[in-house]
Amino acid sequence: MTVNMTKGQAISLQKNDGGSLTAVRMGLGWQAAPRRGLFGSRTREIDLDASAVLFADKQPVDVVFFRHLVSDDGSVRHTGDNLVGGVGQGGDDEAILVDLSRVPVHIDQIVFTVNSFTGQTFQEVQNAFCRLVDETNGQELARYTLAGGGAYTAQIMAKVHRSGSGWTMTALGNPANGRTFQDLMPAILPVL
Repeated sequence: MTVNMTKGQAISLQKNDGGSLTAVRMGLGWQAAPRRGLFGSRTREIDLDASAVLFADKQPVDVVFFRHLVSDDGSVRHTGDNLVGGVGQGGDDEAILVDLSRVPVHIDQIVFTVNSFTGQTFQEVQNAFCRLVDETNGQELARYTLAGGGAYTAQIMAKVHRSGSGWTMTALGNPANGRTFQDLMPAILPVL
């Protein structure tokens, strides 16, 4: 059963049987919004990039993105860069896999971001979503839809953070501006 998340909503990543999730996939999907022009509707390719920034005590210690596909410890892995979106027609265009059982104990938060590398705004994006999937069985656990576009080029999507002996996901959905995860650090720090 999928939980459709709203901004700021948190869900536990405990399984229904009381066990903890061991591996999750954060999927990102999008399509370019058609634009009306003199000669009808057309779309322009949009290159969105998913990133995961790993934090220990509010300090960034590693990042996984299209130029660094695997975290230094091997627990977080990006599946590769998609330059246009919409390939899966509703499926994940980019994904980041997190082996929660292998995340080092000093890592207490993983923040997922999305940014427009080419600098296009979210007004030019449609059907964008972020979802969390139990990687062991393929079950979608939560989905956060990016609704309403906007004159910004990035979004702080969600974070997975330690909660007792397990993990919790919080949908953030905070708009920001920047073409890379480095540009987004000032917007990330307040949500830690």
